[in-house]
Amino acid sequence: MMGLAKGLPGGPLADLARLRHCRRKRLSSYDRTGGNLDRITIAPGETAVLGEIVGAGCITHIWFTTDSKEQYHLRKAVLRMYWDGEKRPSVEVPLGDFFGLGHAETKNFVSLPLVMAPRDGKALNCFFPMPFSQSARIEVQSELAEHELILYYYIDYEEYDELEENLGRFHAQWRRVNPTKGVDVNSMTPYEFAFSGKNLTGKDNYVILEARGHGHYVGCTLYIHNLLRIHDTNWYGEGDDMIFIDGEQWPPSLHGTGTEDYFCTAWSPLEEFCSPFFGIPMAGGKNWSGKISLYRFHIADPITFHQSIRVTIEHGHDNHRSDDIASVAYWYQAEPHQPFPRLPPVARRLPRPE
Repeated sequence: MMGLAKGLPGGPLADLARLRHCRRKRLSSYDRTGGNLDRITIAPGETAVLGEIVGAGCITHIWFTTDSKEQYHLRKAVLRMYWDGEKRPSVEVPLGDFFGLGHAETKNFVSLPLVMAPRDGKALNCFFPMPFSQSARIEVQSELAEHELILYYYIDYEEYDELEENLGRFHAQWRRVNPTKGVDVNSMTPYEFAFSGKNLTGKDNYVILEARGHGHYVGCTLYIHNLLRIHDTNWYGEGDDMIFIDGEQWPPSLHGTGTEDYFCTAWSPLEEFCSPFFGIPMAGGKNWSGKISLYRFHIADPITFHQSIRVTIEHGHDNHRSDDIASVAYWYQAEPHQPFPRLPPVARRLPRPE
């Protein structure tokens, strides 16, 4: 009879039984007077430092909820994070976009790393682990024009005597092209608009991420405002994803077959759907009109790079479409990281009216 192996629990929760050596800590907006005003207020133009942690550790959970009398405050406020005394942020994203929906809106949706929870998605949660060896600094800048930003927050983290080696630092970057440069839809038949032309370089694709160094890309959120008025099929997709690793030329090792395919759905979906690794929290209106939000997280299948990575997607087949597209890329890498493109001023970050 075969002997039994040493007992080792299996399954996705197995690691919970493993005894660990750390100290659980938290930064929060609790009322220091003992009262119930458990929040901070950030005046227009001010930056609030939510926490400065000294030593080694790992942020494991962030919870925010906000309020303001000012419209679009979730695009006007900016979240930044710095690791180990760096001068340039590793995270620089409009506050609402970071948590996975975009368009300066909230609604209930669920993924593994990002969740917007009741009430009406106003509880913003992040579960990406964010390790650091020397220090961490988290801040929110208000670029609101007239009204204050109210912010409640938890930042839960573990404190270590020393950080394990070979852990990348968490990064997140926001981009937007408004609108993307397409073709005149009236110059083509609907069939030509959807199928004619060949993209043999990828050079005009929408760029989700460009990074240099050693790391792994763990996914993105993509926010589309459909700007075209097409009475036939106004589907915003047909854009192949093309991910170029370590300077490779077209065709890249990772070349996909269409927008909905990269986001793990099929056949031009109009229904909302959420799962741990992919989903469509906002699916648009009739004939794919209005605002769309999609996510794809490479948690089971991170995409590694040793020198560089360029994550792109076509805006329509052969980049025919002219839509308002924004995105957040999430990745880990060894420092130092390539400086981010300058974050656009508020006027160029605001969502278009519906």
